[in-house]
Amino acid sequence: MNRRDFLKLMGGCAALGLLNPDLFSLSPARKTPNARSVIELWIWGGPCHLETFDPKPGAGAEYNGGYGDIPTNVPGIRISEFLPKLARQADKFSIIRSLTHGINAHETATYLMQTGRMPGGGITYPAIGAVIAMMKRNDYKGKLPPYIALTTNKGRFSENGFLSDVYKPLATGSNPNAARFQVDGFVPPGNLSQKQFADRLKFARDLDSLGASLPGHPEFQAFDRATDDALAVIQGSDAQAFDLNRDSAEMRDRYGRNTFGQCCLAARRLVEAGVPYITINAQGWDTHKRHFESMKRLAPQFDQGVAALLEDLAEKKLLDSTLIWCTGEFGRKPRIDLGEPWNGGRNHYGDCFSVMVAGGGFAGGRVLGESDARGEHPVRRPVHPVDLLWSIYELAGIDPAGKMPNPRRLDLPILPVEGGRNKIRELYREGGAG
Repeated sequence: MNRRDFLKLMGGCAALGLLNPDLFSLSPARKTPNARSVIELWIWGGPCHLETFDPKPGAGAEYNGGYGDIPTNVPGIRISEFLPKLARQADKFSIIRSLTHGINAHETATYLMQTGRMPGGGITYPAIGAVIAMMKRNDYKGKLPPYIALTTNKGRFSENGFLSDVYKPLATGSNPNAARFQVDGFVPPGNLSQKQFADRLKFARDLDSLGASLPGHPEFQAFDRATDDALAVIQGSDAQAFDLNRDSAEMRDRYGRNTFGQCCLAARRLVEAGVPYITINAQGWDTHKRHFESMKRLAPQFDQGVAALLEDLAEKKLLDSTLIWCTGEFGRKPRIDLGEPWNGGRNHYGDCFSVMVAGGGFAGGRVLGESDARGEHPVRRPVHPVDLLWSIYELAGIDPAGKMPNPRRLDLPILPVEGGRNKIRELYREGGAG
């Protein structure tokens, strides 16, 4: 970004009132929030509940593909045989087996799961990550962006909606499983050392004859301050959160030497850095074709990475202050499509699917809701996206009925107020939000 573009951006934010902290004040939902950070495990494309948290061993092979369930370390709770490591961590997470919204389109379902609203009305609402990043801006003292996506954005809609671009997620790009997790803009490119980078920057500044000729010019001073702020991140300790080699080889192996597993490790490091909202956008789960072939590849990585994340956070005494939620925009159809061209695939399914929640005020070892014998419909305690989001906000210490700033100065609550009627309080641990 050049000086002119930077100043235009700052001027636009000021004109909209987005640099005024008073616009962001909301009444807290609770006096003592449990969740300092939130990790969203977004299983992009939709995981099938039958092969994750709601197996149906008695439904027949045309539904379960011949796969069954296994016991967990919590008596009475059984999950898919694809998740043996998570089965040993079930005391740390809870399951919702009755999430429903009935939408089978990626874009609409994503928007609904992220905002609690259907699209329309000429307003694009911000996703939960952008809202939480905004609301926690005063508590967060770090220099990294408050909303970080590992490694890509969802891409289905503008996640910051009508909020300032300050709250747009930073998509790290790159591959955390590489020898060096080269996050664009935060890790010097190539194999540059910090000294080489500093030397090049000094050389570039020495060549800036225009800026040097007008040392007191307010526009140049503003640009230089922005540059200094950026360098404070790149050259400071905060950016070390992206240096996964600071963890031992054994710890990296524990998470799994693959992109998803190392994203989970990076998420833990970002929690330690205090980042308010971290999303892992896991890809490859849109399994229209040869579903079980994909599951044999995806499930072990998911199982190892999430189990390690839960166990590691608990060992470091961070699980109570870190809320984790795991879902996709919808699930997959329980009845397998055996015909051509699907050859054993599962299609989109929004009528009934599962969500995993953990930490940050959520209890472990519980199950909420129930689906029918084939996993096609909720039969007990249906939960809608707005209900789930309401509880996440509440456990993060944010009033979901509070108002959001917007350029049109409309009266817009974070969530539709009726969503508070059905929040998933059955999964709150003792001492959580009321």
